[in-house]
Amino acid sequence: MDRRQFISRAAVGAVAAASVSKAALAALPEPVIQTSPDTAPPLMPPSGRPYNPVVTLNGWTAPWRMNNGVKEFHLVAEPVEREIAPGMVARLWGYNGQSPGPTIEVVEGDRVRLFVTNRLPEATSIHWHGQRLPNGMDGVVGLNQRAIPVGKTYVYEFIARRPGTFMYHPHADEMVQMAMGMMGFWVTHPRTRSPLINEVQRDFCFLLNAYDIDPGSLVPKINTMLDFNLWTFNSRAFPGIDSMNVRLGDRVRIRVGNLTMTNHPIHLHGHEFEVTGTDGGPTPPGSRWPEVTTDIAVGQMRQIEFIADEEGDWAFHCHKSHHTMNPMGHDVPTMIGIDHRGLVGRIQQLDPEYMLMGERGMADMKEMPMMLPEQTLAMMAGFGPHGPIGMGGMFTTFKVRRNQKPGDYSDPGWYAQPPGTQAFEWQGSLPEPARFSAERLNAGEVSGLRRSALEMQVRKPGSGKHPH
Repeated sequence: MDRRQFISRAAVGAVAAASVSKAALAALPEPVIQTSPDTAPPLMPPSGRPYNPVVTLNGWTAPWRMNNGVKEFHLVAEPVEREIAPGMVARLWGYNGQSPGPTIEVVEGDRVRLFVTNRLPEATSIHWHGQRLPNGMDGVVGLNQRAIPVGKTYVYEFIARRPGTFMYHPHADEMVQMAMGMMGFWVTHPRTRSPLINEVQRDFCFLLNAYDIDPGSLVPKINTMLDFNLWTFNSRAFPGIDSMNVRLGDRVRIRVGNLTMTNHPIHLHGHEFEVTGTDGGPTPPGSRWPEVTTDIAVGQMRQIEFIADEEGDWAFHCHKSHHTMNPMGHDVPTMIGIDHRGLVGRIQQLDPEYMLMGERGMADMKEMPMMLPEQTLAMMAGFGPHGPIGMGGMFTTFKVRRNQKPGDYSDPGWYAQPPGTQAFEWQGSLPEPARFSAERLNAGEVSGLRRSALEMQVRKPGSGKHPH
C-alpha cells in the first residue's frame, strides 16, 4: 500500500473528538516518516508563535500544518526497525517510522489537534503524560476512551495549557507496547517571557528506555521486569548515541524523561547544573541547588540547566555501572583472583580457541576482538582519542568548544587538550605494593591475621533458656 492509499483509508477511521468540524476532517495531514537514526537539526517554526526549538538526541521533531489556527499533527503507530547501534537493528513498535516517535513542539496556548492512526496488530491509544486537558482526551483505554482499533484513526484535540517538558505513550496493553518502544517526547514552549524559565542557546531532549533482546535476536522480550541488557538514550546504545555539541559559554538545557522500569542517576562531568523543571512545570528558583547528578525515577521528567564554561569532551551517563554496558550475561561467574596457571594449556588442547578472561577484571573485553552472533553489540565498545572508552548503553559525550558557531550542532571531533593539562605516567621510583596470593587468601590470611576459632551461641526459639 502506498502512502496516498493509506491516508485515504485512514481518513475513514473513527473520530474521538466530536468537536472537530467536518471541514477539518476533509483531509488528514500527511504523516511524515523518519527512519534515519541520526540527530536531526532543530525544526524552526514555519508558522505560529516563534520559539527556540529543541534538538532531540538521535531523533527529530514532527512537522505540523496550520488549519484555521489549529496546529495539526499526524502520528502513525506502527511496527518499526530501529538501529540500536551500528551492527544491531531491533524490530520495535513506534511512531512514524521510529522508536521513540517524533518530538511534538508547541507553544503555551496553542490549540493542538493530533490524528493517531493505528497500524499495529492490536488496539492502542495515546496518553499525553503530564498535560492538563479534557478528561476524554487523556488516553486511558476503558476509562477515558475506547481503544483505537487496528486500521482506524482517532483524533485528540486540546489546548497546551502550560509550558513544560512532557511525553506521550500508550495506555492500552502498555506492558507490551511500551516494552516494544512506543513513546515520544513533548515540549510546550512558554508563550511569553517567564521569570521561572530561562532563555537558553542549546536545548536538548531525549527519553531513557530499555530492552531485553537476546544475542542474535531482533525482538524484545516483553515480560522482562528488571534484567534488561540494553539501556538506551532514545533507543540508541553507545557508541551509537550522538554527542551533544555546544559553544563555550552557552546556557544549555537538557530535558530527560524516564520510561524504563527503574530509576537512573544521570551524571554530567566537568560542570554543575540545577534542576529547573519537572513534568509538573518549572521549579521555583528558591528550590534549586547545584548538582552533578540527578536521579530520575520511573515516569518522571527532569530538566537541567547550566553554563557550558569548561572546554573539552565531557562524559554524560547514567551512574548505575551496569547501565553503561551493552548486552551482558547476568550469570557469569566472578573469576577475579582465581589461579589459572597450568589450566589454560590443558583446556586449549580440547578447545584451541579458548581464551582466559576475567581473572584480572573485565577490562580485556573492551580491547579483545571476539566473535559475536549477528545482531549483537559488544559489551563495551567505542573508541576515543586515547583508546577504547570502555562504555556502552546510557553513555555519550558533551562537547564544549570555543569556536563552535551559534546554532551549529555538528560534531567538532575530539578535543585537543592543551599541553600540561593531561594526566601522565610517573617516571620516578615506586614502593613495592603489598600483594595477596591466591594461596594466602584460600588459607584465610588477610593482612597478617590468621583464621581464628569462632564461638557461636545458639538458642532454640521459645526455649526460654539462656544461650550457651
